[in-house]
Amino acid sequence: MKEINITKDNFESEVLNSDKPVLLDLWASWCGPCRMLAPIVSQIAEEYDGKVKVGKINVDDEMELAQAFNVSSIPMLVVMKDGKVTQTSVGVRPKAQIEAMLK
Repeated sequence: MKEINITKDNFESEVLNSDKPVLLDLWASWCGPCRMLAPIVSQIAEEYDGKVKVGKINVDDEMELAQAFNVSSIPMLVVMKDGKVTQTSVGVRPKAQIEAMLK
C-alpha cells in the first residue's frame, strides 16, 4: 500500500479512528533529510501493508497538524495507536530503528 497523504480533513478518519497503528512522516519538499527518509518510509509502507498504515503530512500545507504535533524539526516520525502518540523521533533514522518504533 502506498503512503496516504494526511490532511486536517482526513486526519480523524485515517489516523485517530484507524484500527491499525499509524506511522506518520512529517516532512516538507525543501527538506533534504526528509527526501533521504522518504524511500525508507515507502519501503515500510509496502512491507507492513495490512499491519501498519503509513501517512505523510506536509508541514507547509498542514500547519494546523504540524502545530498539533509541536513540530520543531523535520523529518519527524510519529507512531500512533488507538488515536494516541506512542513514539516520536526527529531526524533520519535507519529502517531498523523505525521498525522497532512500530513494535
